[in-house]
Amino acid sequence: MKKLLHCTLFFFLLAPFAAKAQFESLRDSVVQLYGIVMTHDSLKGIPDVNVMVNGRGTRTNAQGVFSIVVLKGDMVEFSHVAYRKEFDKIPADLEGNQYNMVKLMAIDTVYLPTAIIKARPTREQFERDFVNTDVPDDGIEIARQNTSEAKRRALMRSLPRDGTEAANYTLNKNAQSYYYYGQTPPMNILNPFAWNEFIKAWKRGDFKRKD
Repeated sequence: MKKLLHCTLFFFLLAPFAAKAQFESLRDSVVQLYGIVMTHDSLKGIPDVNVMVNGRGTRTNAQGVFSIVVLKGDMVEFSHVAYRKEFDKIPADLEGNQYNMVKLMAIDTVYLPTAIIKARPTREQFERDFVNTDVPDDGIEIARQNTSEAKRRALMRSLPRDGTEAANYTLNKNAQSYYYYGQTPPMNILNPFAWNEFIKAWKRGDFKRKD
């Protein structure tokens, strides 16, 4: 029991020194990495380059500059959709806690497979596809259809009066009633002008049944 107490006391006495030594070692291995990523031919900064270290990372700014905290001996990965992926390693025996880096990247050229455009195998197939192709109406054709006489007549029969037309109709009816107030309105059965308006309305289809 006495031996166990001595071991426990010895452990608690050495623990702070061991933790301090481990902290000093970790602090010495941490490096602040500064760098710039540029094109290898024109030496222009490349924006939005992914700088990854052990699953975490950052991106370069509009001038291609970046900054990230790494450890000595870490492998840094540089990737961009338009450039070839590059790698760089932080020196394990680096003195100090700062490291500057200039990374050059080359454009990654992607070659797509060759596409060959061929005509229809036979003339009969081309004529069949050409005749059966549904070509949608353009803006001019749609405007012509909407302003045709038949379309305007159908809209005139189906659409209700707007506010201006309704107000004018009401005012005319009131004016007519006020004009013949106190007397019997005349019958237009022998009025040629009234018959002319009736014939025009009949030709326009104003008296057709509206569904």
